[in-house]
Amino acid sequence: MKPRHFKNDLVWAGPCFRKIKGPKVLKEGYKSPKWSEALEAIQNLLPLNVNGDLLALCTWPDQIRHWHKYRWTSPLHFIDTPDDECTFNYQRDCHDPHGVEDMCVAGAVQNFTSQLVDYREGSADRRYNMTEAFLFLSHFMGDIHQPMHVGFTSDEGGNTINLRWFRHKSNLHHVWDREIVLTALSDYYEKDMYLLQKDIEGNFTDGIWSSDVSSWEHCDDIISCVTKWAIESINIACKWGYKGVDTGTTLADDYFDSRMPIVMKQIAQGGVRLAMILNRVFGDTDEGFAIAT
Repeated sequence: MKPRHFKNDLVWAGPCFRKIKGPKVLKEGYKSPKWSEALEAIQNLLPLNVNGDLLALCTWPDQIRHWHKYRWTSPLHFIDTPDDECTFNYQRDCHDPHGVEDMCVAGAVQNFTSQLVDYREGSADRRYNMTEAFLFLSHFMGDIHQPMHVGFTSDEGGNTINLRWFRHKSNLHHVWDREIVLTALSDYYEKDMYLLQKDIEGNFTDGIWSSDVSSWEHCDDIISCVTKWAIESINIACKWGYKGVDTGTTLADDYFDSRMPIVMKQIAQGGVRLAMILNRVFGDTDEGFAIAT
């Protein structure tokens, strides 16, 4: 089986947007008095050389996934679902190409959350590296919210659907990984990622998504949550990703204009939900969630 091709850039590092400094954890504006304890734990997990900048390490899981030591992580970036069914079933779909269970992005979010819970409770398995667990969790929360990471099996989440994005060659997976965001950056944000981030943050702090945040954060047990998030992504992939797209298609303004708001909302949801997980795991709160054992 040939290796999957994924992005190695920052545009879908939405959950990793903000530097972890002071009360600003993961993104400006999402502030909580419960964050002080979470902040301390997170800063202790980040290497000193990045100076609290999670964004500097958000693509690390992409960079190392083909190294021999980390080759086992490659299936954790995605979920293959049955072609055209537009459904996700954890027991059916969350496995690697050899049938090993829990080896998909939904299983990865659950696993690394569980590792961090054990770390917080002082019962962590010494075989596990907690800094790596934190970085994997942060990255995979972006992947599970990128709809084409929960795509169809035969086209590898759109990787084999070659097309043109305006005037240059691309594929459907890359359109959702990077092309839509990079085009938005160029057209609306003066190619400044900070301006795009501020716009997304404003939309969920006091803008058009602010009333949705409480429902985004709702999570009683992590396995139910990752299942819900994966279902959201495959539904979007079917309704907005694959629809009207064939190999050789040229995608331009109509596709960009209708899909860009969806991409931005998914990035926001990934960031809010990562913050929720970290607050539950590390924050000074009694609010937790059930973890599979």
